[in-house]
Amino acid sequence: MQAFLSLTRRELAGFFVSFIGYVVIALAVFLMGLSFVSLVNGLQGESTPFPVTEVFYKSLYFWVILLFSTPVITMRTFSQEKFSGTFETLMTAPVSDAQVVLAKFTATLIIHLIMWLPLFGFIFALRYFTNDSTFIDGPALGSTFLGIFLLGTLYMAIGCFASALTSSQLVAAMVSFAIGIALFMLGWLTESFPLHQTWLSEMLKYSSMHVHMADFARGIIDSRYVVYYLTLSFFFLFLTYRVVESRRWK
Repeated sequence: MQAFLSLTRRELAGFFVSFIGYVVIALAVFLMGLSFVSLVNGLQGESTPFPVTEVFYKSLYFWVILLFSTPVITMRTFSQEKFSGTFETLMTAPVSDAQVVLAKFTATLIIHLIMWLPLFGFIFALRYFTNDSTFIDGPALGSTFLGIFLLGTLYMAIGCFASALTSSQLVAAMVSFAIGIALFMLGWLTESFPLHQTWLSEMLKYSSMHVHMADFARGIIDSRYVVYYLTLSFFFLFLTYRVVESRRWK
């Protein structure tokens, strides 16, 4: 456990020491601010029958932040170590491959959650200026952040896998973005072009992130969605572990 915590702190320190870490968080906060400005202008002083969390997730800004920030957060996890030559030194330390993978994944997930924390501030600021005690739906707010957390686990696992494949941070970011956008588009295409009711169409509909976040934003927690994200996250972390472990075969 001590080795895992030390590796996690090392990864977090490396991210916040670099200039790019602050740029990513600043851009994410900027886009969140734009999203809430658009939300307020769109309402034009009128109330909305939907929770504010649902209105926010439907905006383009939400998905832009998710799809573009995650590859940047994760691209350095393994690729920078390989490029700088510190990867072999790290792997010869008295730590297991699983500890290294889990520590890097945990650190990126913490960064992901820190990046989304200002969302609380925007929501409570709207609550303050509207002076409406019913403006914030507690269960909907909690389930929305659960959805953001689960999306983060999947995309951070994908990013770690992509970074483990190459020594180039740019290539790692591109591979991570390609896989992430493919999963995103899979559900979007299913909604835009409905298929005949077959097992394939049902499976594709089940994988739709839009549907998942719609329920989370309304305060609905479906255990099937939780299992979906945790299973896929475990799958990509397992692939990452196998890639890291493969150095022993060379």
